[in-house]
Amino acid sequence: MAKQGTIWTAKVLTLFPEMFPGPLGASLVGQSLKDGAWSLETVDIRDFASDKHRTVDDAPFGGGPGMVMRPDVVDAAIRSAKEAVASLPLIYLTPSGRPIDQARVRELAGGSGVVVICGRFEGLDQRVLDEHPIEEVSLGDFVLSGGEPAAIVLIDACVRLLPGIVGNVESLAEESFEQGLLEYPQYTRPQEWHNRSVPEVLTSGHHERIRAWRLAEAERITKARRPDLWARYAGGTR
Repeated sequence: MAKQGTIWTAKVLTLFPEMFPGPLGASLVGQSLKDGAWSLETVDIRDFASDKHRTVDDAPFGGGPGMVMRPDVVDAAIRSAKEAVASLPLIYLTPSGRPIDQARVRELAGGSGVVVICGRFEGLDQRVLDEHPIEEVSLGDFVLSGGEPAAIVLIDACVRLLPGIVGNVESLAEESFEQGLLEYPQYTRPQEWHNRSVPEVLTSGHHERIRAWRLAEAERITKARRPDLWARYAGGTR
């Protein structure tokens, strides 16, 4: 739970601080960053290398392709970041992490912020993960070039839930995953387009019928596209 009066802070440990704020500097999230509603800080992991070449990686023990981020360098960066924000959770973005969901995003948004570690190459030396209380998080079953794009996605998902960021709070309550379902289809003007009409119920003005139609559509879409979500929803475990 965030302390009253504190600003939600995202501190990002990265080899490429120039990638930030990136998309986080645009639209509602970017405007709220400029207005001071939340804070974004970057820590250049290379600053904690001990040699003149600022070496942050080395070949893996046991052989194999790629390079691994050195534990001593990453550990020094983590300890420096935690000195300033000791209470914030440590998040490491990795394909081998637990898939993150909207419930966990809400928890993170409800706190004081996050410290996000962006991996590169073959990732972090396992000893760093064993040394610190790091939560390993995945955005899905795919691989990115590094943790930075994933960090931007995670931070965006959190910031948009902060009070006052999104003008219409009711729109957040009806989004995908908030009720354990994917969102129902949306329509706007024109009412007729390419010989396709807006469903009649949506123009009826009958609010109960509209709510029932939207729920039925959300259930239909979830059942067809995400049987895993549907099983939890139908089983009452949402």
